[in-house]
Amino acid sequence: MARPRDRSQFLNPPKTPFDEGVRTYERGAVAALLAGWQTQRMVACPTLETDRPVGAPLASALVALSLLAAACGSDEAAAPDLSGFTLVSEIVQGYVDENGLNGASLIVVDRDAGVLHQEHFGEFGPGRISLIASSSKMIAAGVLMRLHDDGLLDIDAPVADVVDWGSGNPEITPAQLISNSSGLPGLDPINPMYFPHFCMWTPDGSIQDCAATIFTTADDDADVIPPDTEFRYGGGQWQVAGAVAEAASGKSWAELVDEIFVQPCGLGVLAFNNPWMQYGLVPGYPVGFASDPSTLAATANPSIEGGAYTTLDDYATLLLMHLRDGMCGDNRVHSTESLDRMHEDRIGRVYDGSAVDPLTGTTWGYGMGWWSDRETGRINDPGAFGTMPWLDLDDGYGAYLVLEAGFEDGIALYNEEGLSEAVHEAILTARG
Repeated sequence: MARPRDRSQFLNPPKTPFDEGVRTYERGAVAALLAGWQTQRMVACPTLETDRPVGAPLASALVALSLLAAACGSDEAAAPDLSGFTLVSEIVQGYVDENGLNGASLIVVDRDAGVLHQEHFGEFGPGRISLIASSSKMIAAGVLMRLHDDGLLDIDAPVADVVDWGSGNPEITPAQLISNSSGLPGLDPINPMYFPHFCMWTPDGSIQDCAATIFTTADDDADVIPPDTEFRYGGGQWQVAGAVAEAASGKSWAELVDEIFVQPCGLGVLAFNNPWMQYGLVPGYPVGFASDPSTLAATANPSIEGGAYTTLDDYATLLLMHLRDGMCGDNRVHSTESLDRMHEDRIGRVYDGSAVDPLTGTTWGYGMGWWSDRETGRINDPGAFGTMPWLDLDDGYGAYLVLEAGFEDGIALYNEEGLSEAVHEAILTARG
């Protein structure tokens, strides 16, 4: 992979499509860095002017920040060393260039400091709205866990306790649905376009009717196995989970997402639709979406496992919530217990299950909406269009990579290109 060798490219950006991304990064990184640095130390210092001329290099901002630290007292800690993020930038930019992608965005958040690094590449920029496919799952699981926290839904009790059509599979619980352990056919090893559950792919009808079809059809009987015996990723079980959430709460999925996440976390854009058939059966990212949710038809049958769209900043806010014990500011979104259940390796604990990554052969665990790396302890929730959010709960940071490409691109950057380890080292460098 071709990577820039001259570090001056990042300090004095050339006039290319990458130029604006670097400038955006300068402002965002410095503003967030200063906010976190001052808040952590409760220093009554002058405010650094971050709305600098767009041509001003990042180096000048870091120098200014260092001077500010000195002005506030020699006994104060020095500003964090962000030099480790140069390699992070090179990795992402190199992959975008080498593979002809239209762009990328990356944000890194720290439990204490907040946003530590933010950068846009190519045609991507602040406020861009992207479809995130399966990176929706941690959000969807969070909806059900919040209803569990509120006493509206027992995720360990049968679905049949909530909906009449639950009698079609009387042993299955919501916890099994959102851990891909219900025994219903999934996307793998069953055909992703599995005909008896095909309603999950279209915006037609309602989620209640679709879920009832999935749960009661006799056409899948030969493919259903007992719950908590095998990991089967994705599929109609997530549509069932969404319908159960609606029934238990008496609210639509859109209302639940708004009340649980958008309002308490102050999000600008987060919603679900069912985009899969709306732009034609084309491989890769549906370019017809064009960062514009108005191109989607209204639906009462949102894709629960993969229909969310949002911005880089808004998704990062949710990652910080997961790092901050379920809190968005002063608002509690999830209990500590619910977070623990989402983050744990449930399939390993409950039935000694495993998930094998088809691209790398790595054996993973799975919680509720989160894959669990059994080697590093990190958790992630990759999407089919290349989005890759991950959390290192032990070291207290997270990151979110946005691509509008393919699943293999996000995985390649995270693993083979070394992005996850580069971010980890940059965090450690920043902390000294």
